[in-house]
Amino acid sequence: MCLVLALLPQRAWDVLLDNCLISDPLPINHKYYHSGDINIAGIISQIYTFSNTVTFKSHPSHELLGDLIHFVATWIYLAAMELLSTWGRFIPNYKCDRQDNAVAVIGGPNSDVSLFMANILCVYKVPQLRYGSAPVMNDQSQEGFFQTLFPKEDHQYIGILQLLLLFRWTWIGVIFAYYSGETFAETVLPKFSQRGICFDFIEKLPTVYFNTDIAEKVAEWDKTYTDIMRSTANVVILHGEITAMIFLLTFPAFSETFDIPVKTKVWIMTAQVEFTSLPLQRLWDIDIIHGALSLAIHSKDVIGFQNFLHNRNPTSDEEDGFLRDFWQQAFNCVFPDTEVEKQNEKICTGEEKLESLPGSVFEMSMTSHSYSVYNAVHAVAHALQSLHSSVSKRRAMVDGVRQELLNQQPWQLHHYLRSVSFNNSAGEKVSFDENGELVAAFDIINWVTFPNKSFLRVKVGEIDPSGPRGQTATIAVDAIIWPSTYNQAQPISLCNDLCHFGYSKRKKEGEPFCCYDCHPCPEGKISNQKDQDNCDECPEDHFPSKDQAFCIPKVISFLTYTDPLGISLAIIALSFSFITILVFSIFITHKDTPIVKANNRNLTFTLLISLLLSFLCALLFIGRPEKVTCLLRQTAFGIIFSVAVSCVLAKTITVVLAFMATKPESRMRRWVGKRLANSIVLSSSFTQVTISAVWLSLSPPFPDFDMHSMTEEIILECNEGSAIMFYCVLGFMGFLAIISFTVAFLGRNLPDSFNEAKFITLSMLVFCSVWLTFVPTYLSTKGKYMVAVETFSILASSAGLLGCIFPPKCYIIVVRRDLNNKQQLMRRHY
Repeated sequence: MCLVLALLPQRAWDVLLDNCLISDPLPINHKYYHSGDINIAGIISQIYTFSNTVTFKSHPSHELLGDLIHFVATWIYLAAMELLSTWGRFIPNYKCDRQDNAVAVIGGPNSDVSLFMANILCVYKVPQLRYGSAPVMNDQSQEGFFQTLFPKEDHQYIGILQLLLLFRWTWIGVIFAYYSGETFAETVLPKFSQRGICFDFIEKLPTVYFNTDIAEKVAEWDKTYTDIMRSTANVVILHGEITAMIFLLTFPAFSETFDIPVKTKVWIMTAQVEFTSLPLQRLWDIDIIHGALSLAIHSKDVIGFQNFLHNRNPTSDEEDGFLRDFWQQAFNCVFPDTEVEKQNEKICTGEEKLESLPGSVFEMSMTSHSYSVYNAVHAVAHALQSLHSSVSKRRAMVDGVRQELLNQQPWQLHHYLRSVSFNNSAGEKVSFDENGELVAAFDIINWVTFPNKSFLRVKVGEIDPSGPRGQTATIAVDAIIWPSTYNQAQPISLCNDLCHFGYSKRKKEGEPFCCYDCHPCPEGKISNQKDQDNCDECPEDHFPSKDQAFCIPKVISFLTYTDPLGISLAIIALSFSFITILVFSIFITHKDTPIVKANNRNLTFTLLISLLLSFLCALLFIGRPEKVTCLLRQTAFGIIFSVAVSCVLAKTITVVLAFMATKPESRMRRWVGKRLANSIVLSSSFTQVTISAVWLSLSPPFPDFDMHSMTEEIILECNEGSAIMFYCVLGFMGFLAIISFTVAFLGRNLPDSFNEAKFITLSMLVFCSVWLTFVPTYLSTKGKYMVAVETFSILASSAGLLGCIFPPKCYIIVVRRDLNNKQQLMRRHY
């Protein structure tokens, strides 16, 4: 135990302190110190090599001579405590002067570097700047002494999600580091799931600390690698830190060693990942990162950096031990003053050129991490300048100001760090938000490798947090170089193939929601996009294509004069109209002949006119339905046909009554005459007119589009308005026809040389047959064919009346004029 007495003189203090030194701490291999009035310190991870096994057969500090493959708390604590000691005399919390005080400490790039140094430096309220991922602080009060040179991590996660959605990569794998990635896995990945991203695997990145763990860790690496290669996901997010690249570059070696087939993956790396390799990986293939995408803190070329690199060599600064070690490993040589075990070792001259090294060993461009350190130093300098301005108001001389600056407490600088804002030499603005986080964008980098182990980082996009919400990522897709096996086609990463047009997704039971089957769309529905969740119905005026991939506009359909069916019906209607006119002209010409005068020639003329109008009425059903034609179609047809049928009925009753009136003392004579016939025609017609008038007043027909009856057509039709009234019109007409048929049938055998009742019976038989078959046929057809059925029924029934009643009379009038006399007409046959 060393006892320090406050009353000892200064020389006794020095002797005592020399004896109380911790003379043999765990050594830090690479330290660099340059004395100055004001110093900026850095605790930075730079190199990784395997360490010796700790056997405790000798002092641990002698066994841990090599660097560990990962930083441990011991070195970081030691480095932090050395900053609190007089340089070269390791006595924590004791400094013999103020000249080597660190006004701020830069730490990184690993999160554990920032975490461990905070445990020491925050006690002394030393401002700290980190440029790597944020550690999970056990004591939240420590956050107040940190300034981060890393943008808010949420921004890059949003950007990665936008990339996944842009390329429709919904089936991915995730590998994350033990420390920094756990928060990512617990808080960020669930948000990815909410946006439709599924995970084939989520693996924790294996870590190695001591050689004693190597065998166990290699088995872990082998398992992780096997899971990745067996995965059907073609895209893998690598969330780690600078050591994650070491893990990635070992994959080809694992493939050869364990005979595991290599599957090309598209790697998406977070901004914390940086190209890092071990000396044993120098000759390894780096093609595994070809075509990878990574995020990087936005950076820009710094003026003078290339000249700095060209002038940098081990002879330029002999105190920089790290540079000598790097030089030997990079150029595979040793310096003459190094203990050489092999005589054939290549000797380093110090004149080797850094630009001759492949990119896998050294990059000549400034990386985003280096750019962050550069900005961190300048941020401290600008904060000091602000502090200088605040204390120089009372300055009297330069030495006085210097003394005032040296008298400032470390925590006083932190206030100026949080509000610093400046433009660096690259012309970029550097500033921090209210939470002390860097206000900057992320670059999207595409990695392109070459056979000589070199590579390029090609910027293909940017994630700008200030962009519109949900659109912070912009990327030039065509500029991306994909892994070679994809032949420059955009990779697909899905649990299963996309559902094609005409199919929709159906979830697989027991599988993640990104895994599904594809089922054809039900009839009448379509899917016009790949991988559609549900099939959609077409608009009313469209119908599905045969493959149910898109909607086709329906064609407006109605019975037109250009349609073959419409032309045929129009020709038939006009032909029968011409025949009717011809018959009528014959009867008018021979109106005074006995056969025309027989059985009420006025009824005959009325019947012929009604038949002519019936044939012409059929033309109303052909052509585009309009408001007027719809009003006239059914009502005109009903009234005209009622007149025709009532004329036939009147003629039939007149024939029957005429024969009954020939019997002696018959009372039927008073009913024989024009008055009865006219009453029948007028009353029947009036009844039909009344029904039609009620129909038109209550619910008249109107033009209408029927979207549903036909799959591929929109039927432009006359909506009947009231179906009941329509069938009332037909019903009354049918009622007249049945009465006429019944009366004619009963009088068919009356003796006469020219018994008209026989022909009326035949005509009514045709008429009733047509309209009885009309109803079921009309109800079973759709569209223009329904109109054609009704038009044909009108023509057929009218033609039946015309053809069954008038040809015999026309034959006698024109051909057998000898029979057209009163004697022949009155002759009886017994």
